[in-house]
Amino acid sequence: MALRGASDLDAGFDDHEDDAAPTTDPVTDRSADPTAELAPRAAAELSPGGGLNPAQRDVLTVLGARPHERPEFDPRLRHELRADLEERLAPSAALVPDDKVLWLSKHALSSVHGCESHYLAREAEDFAWSPTTARGTVAHKALELCVHWRGEPVPGDLVDEAFARLIASTNSVSPYLGGMTEGERADLRSGAVERVAMFLECFPPLESRWRPVTESRLRADLCQDKVVLGGKVDLTVGRPDGLRAGKVLLDLKTGGFAPAHRDDLRFYALIETLRIGTPPRLLATYYLDGGRLQHETVTEDVLQTAVERVVQGARAVVELRHEERTPVLRPGPPCRWCPLQSTCVDGQRWLEERAELEGW
Repeated sequence: MALRGASDLDAGFDDHEDDAAPTTDPVTDRSADPTAELAPRAAAELSPGGGLNPAQRDVLTVLGARPHERPEFDPRLRHELRADLEERLAPSAALVPDDKVLWLSKHALSSVHGCESHYLAREAEDFAWSPTTARGTVAHKALELCVHWRGEPVPGDLVDEAFARLIASTNSVSPYLGGMTEGERADLRSGAVERVAMFLECFPPLESRWRPVTESRLRADLCQDKVVLGGKVDLTVGRPDGLRAGKVLLDLKTGGFAPAHRDDLRFYALIETLRIGTPPRLLATYYLDGGRLQHETVTEDVLQTAVERVVQGARAVVELRHEERTPVLRPGPPCRWCPLQSTCVDGQRWLEERAELEGW
């Protein structure tokens, strides 16, 4: 059975899997890194009758790497990064109340590095499920089920099963889904099926020997557990071989590119390095609407950039929440869904200018 994937419902989603028997090359031992098989397989699939469309072939070409193409990292890197983070985060950690923990997620960092007024407004809001967030959760669950689905995965079947499982679960979305009218449910199902179908037609089937994992949880506790870096990676493929990088971290998105998408994956790469010591080999964001993949090779410089962003973000969060510093207003795309939209003059002006530009 071929297995497929899913990703983030910030705007997208994640998931994948297959049960082909692993093969071992006696010279290169590609089985040590499942993604080593992606490149040669991609070349083979380019022949007529290969069964993959061009978009799927492009993904395989980017994700694949032979052993000699995968970098090795210094075993001290993990400890150096942790020491650097803890030293520079210590002043922020000292300002956190004794009964609190400074939790930094990709959402918190993206928000506080954007408009600080928007960040505070969202933090003050009580979370409430909406058709958009519920649709993303259902689609995400459907793609998670796809990993172990027997037979050919059908988007509608996956979405229906995901819907039923979420209603029966302890997930906070359960009452919201269970209380939908038939029309609301049909509308949500339509959107979720569209997302799942887009993923299955754009992303190639992945074999189980490539170790695809969805919703991979990452966490790093720092400064005597006063600061926590955490999140979930939509999809990972491959694994490291000692100090040689092999894992690929992927996000799948609907919509278009935003610089924060690259920063999100760098943040995850930093936590992964703190966790196991060997950084991922590649970071990739796949945009379902456009069928295009953006990727970046992980280097020590990339990890240091992530460290800097975490330190600055932590400082801003602490100053805003615990020292009541006046927030910096930075109009931008988040203005579209900001709780302050009706009263923020700068945000309204940005939205008007954007509307005129897009209209033109």
